[in-house]
Amino acid sequence: MNNYSLPLALAASLAFPAMASAADPAKTPRIVVSGEGESALKPDIALLSLSVMREAKTARAALDANNDAMAAVIAAMKAAGIAERDLQTAGVQINPRYNYTNKPDGSQEAELVAYQVTNTLSVRVRDVDKTGDILDKAVTLGVNQGGGISFTNENPSAALTEARKKAVADAIAKAKTLAEAAGASVGRVLEITDQTFSPRPMPVSAKAFDAARAVPIENGENTYNVQVNVTFELK
Repeated sequence: MNNYSLPLALAASLAFPAMASAADPAKTPRIVVSGEGESALKPDIALLSLSVMREAKTARAALDANNDAMAAVIAAMKAAGIAERDLQTAGVQINPRYNYTNKPDGSQEAELVAYQVTNTLSVRVRDVDKTGDILDKAVTLGVNQGGGISFTNENPSAALTEARKKAVADAIAKAKTLAEAAGASVGRVLEITDQTFSPRPMPVSAKAFDAARAVPIENGENTYNVQVNVTFELK
């Protein structure tokens, strides 16, 4: 009996690695597909970028003039119901302005003629229906540079959840179609990853603010897009 015990034990030990290899998840037949889903949501916040530029012979005079104009704009924002937490200075720039003349030797002569001061204010408007009126007041009080507007949502989680569900459903449908075409079937989900694409800002030129006294604003809808990559077991 002892003559056969060793070969049997050795045979059993060799069988276990083979069984483990057959169950190796890395060797499980699989299919990877991508799915896309989107959901639209009416925006409830408008984001404005308002700039005031003033020019004077000296930097001090330009800054003082700019401060007065921007103070009036900020006061108008608060009077319109914009909270202090929704007002933020985005930047202040002081730049000299030169006139250049060509000299006979081909060089240029620079003459300092003025200083320009630009102050940019970021405004979050939580009542989007007031956006046009706020832009009109801002331009009337001195906003004359840059300018931009975009619409967003304070809490887009519901729209993102809906988009994710649609994306996964799209991936499942694609996987079933591909598997059936190959004479197989879809098994359990092995892995899911997702990527979210938020709406892009829509810039508006400051020149458009001067086109009419009442600024027409259409806030439309924000579309949230989700893309998922799903790995399925293939039977």
